[in-house]
Amino acid sequence: MNLTSQQAALLLAQLPKCGPRTIKKLIDLAGSATEVLKLDLSKPKLINNFTKEQQRHLRQWQKGLAAMELEEKFLTKRGINTLIYGEPGYPKSLSFIADPPSILFQQGQVNWQNPRLLSIVGTRQPTAAGLAFCRQLMAELAPFNPLIISGFARGIDICAHREAIALGLETAAVLGHPFGQWYPRSHKQHVDELLTRGCFLSEYPSTASFDRTNFLRRNRIIAGLSHATIVIESGQKGGSLVTAAQALDYGREVFALPGQVTDNKSQGCLQLIKTDRARIIIKAADVAQWLEWEETPAAPAVQKQMFLSLTDQEQPLYGALQGKKSLDELALVLQQPVSKIARLLMQMELKGAVRSLPGKRFEKI
Repeated sequence: MNLTSQQAALLLAQLPKCGPRTIKKLIDLAGSATEVLKLDLSKPKLINNFTKEQQRHLRQWQKGLAAMELEEKFLTKRGINTLIYGEPGYPKSLSFIADPPSILFQQGQVNWQNPRLLSIVGTRQPTAAGLAFCRQLMAELAPFNPLIISGFARGIDICAHREAIALGLETAAVLGHPFGQWYPRSHKQHVDELLTRGCFLSEYPSTASFDRTNFLRRNRIIAGLSHATIVIESGQKGGSLVTAAQALDYGREVFALPGQVTDNKSQGCLQLIKTDRARIIIKAADVAQWLEWEETPAAPAVQKQMFLSLTDQEQPLYGALQGKKSLDELALVLQQPVSKIARLLMQMELKGAVRSLPGKRFEKI
């Protein structure tokens, strides 16, 4: 049976007991979604990497053909495109995380080649000062032409989306539910407006049920797509802090707006800053400078270390450091997760082999 990459990806995504991590592992082994369905599961390498239950579902993938056909009809009718892990067009930044969606449904268009992918998140009940800061920040960011990513929720999310549109910037809204459902319902009025300069993304097929826990799961997509995440107001708990934590796990930058120590809406941001998990942001220039969106002074010269003791894992990374390289660039060259590259670079920096530069860039010493 000749399947398209979209059909193969739809079949893989609906396999029971095979989550995003498992599908990523399979596609990395086989080379593409279509090749996964041709794998010889009797090979020891495959047997050792997947449970018997997962192997059974993989062998029985044809059971999902009817559901796959219905989903394709839904996508065609709604004018929804697909982004498939391992295929051209899939956002590079997202492909480096440990559990990327094997298939993303996208309505609308944005330029995923934009080198400035920035997520802005925050409380659903912001203060007037928080909203004012969001608007001012967006106006200051506009000259840099970033792609703004958020979650289409009340408060800071929808403010960031609408300001991006008003300023002529592209914006992407990551949903925690299938297309055809809108949450909150009141935001349905903003759908057409957002599609004029942006897109909606969801990893959930049309048959998926609405589940509030999916909103926390989708936050990994917001964090994974972005080169940096900005948190504008957050309580001590909330989805924004989950997004920030995931961004840190992926080796991305996190910025937080400081606020009054007595303000409940600032406690999450203050905690991020206090524990050195986020950089303070008071203006767009803070982000631009750290991410090297403008010229920065050259790093001071450091005498090169004559003798380096690098591990087998560190040596290829050291060899790949030709000039100034970002985490994402190194991960792409070495075909390794960003989190692993970040850990190795930290080890090498302690040895005096490399130095870190603004914007998560590195160079040899």
